[in-house]
Amino acid sequence: MTILKTKDLKKCYGSGDTAVHALDGVNFEVESGEFVAIIGTSGSGKSTLLHMLGGLDRPTSGSVTVDGKNIFTLKDEELTIFRRRKIGFIFQNYNLVPVLNVYENIVLPIELDGNEPDKAYIEKIVNTLGLENKMNNLPNNLSGGQQQRVAIARALTAKPTIILADEPTGNLDSKTSLDVMGLLKVTSQQFRQTIVMITHNEEIAQMADRIIRIEDGKIASGDPK
Repeated sequence: MTILKTKDLKKCYGSGDTAVHALDGVNFEVESGEFVAIIGTSGSGKSTLLHMLGGLDRPTSGSVTVDGKNIFTLKDEELTIFRRRKIGFIFQNYNLVPVLNVYENIVLPIELDGNEPDKAYIEKIVNTLGLENKMNNLPNNLSGGQQQRVAIARALTAKPTIILADEPTGNLDSKTSLDVMGLLKVTSQQFRQTIVMITHNEEIAQMADRIIRIEDGKIASGDPK
């Protein structure tokens, strides 16, 4: 089942001779449960693409369909709600709320949506990520790797249709990076979670099920399906 699809996705900044085509007709699909890495150098368009996939920015033209819905047909408020319910984000800088403890950070998206956390599901995620003894800690009392695990738990807890990971190991040392990637892989399989990750790191990308390479705003190689 196709969970994510882009069609002739374009993003242009500026106009005329100074126009920059950050995305220039991107087409690819992601199936339910897949772990896909999008790899590219700085300036290749991968970050712009991730922002489009998550509805954080609107394209110049083209479409992004998530779980059967063309997200750019939604008004801003509708898109915000859709994003909160359907899309989980894991950022390079973790984006944890410093005054909330680990548990409060994990359940925050669910509570913002006015729902009750599924405590049994959260416990399973927390145990898988090895956070069971850190639930009362504040983020600044955790290592970088532990903070990234909290970010992964937060993304998983809301049971999103898809998780978008933006250079999730960018601020971690090589050993911690491999540990975090191993956990992403495990959680993808164990919770049947669809993940799309952008990275510039070839070694990290190899741990995904499929690699798509982007260059100059276009799909350069890989199987876009």
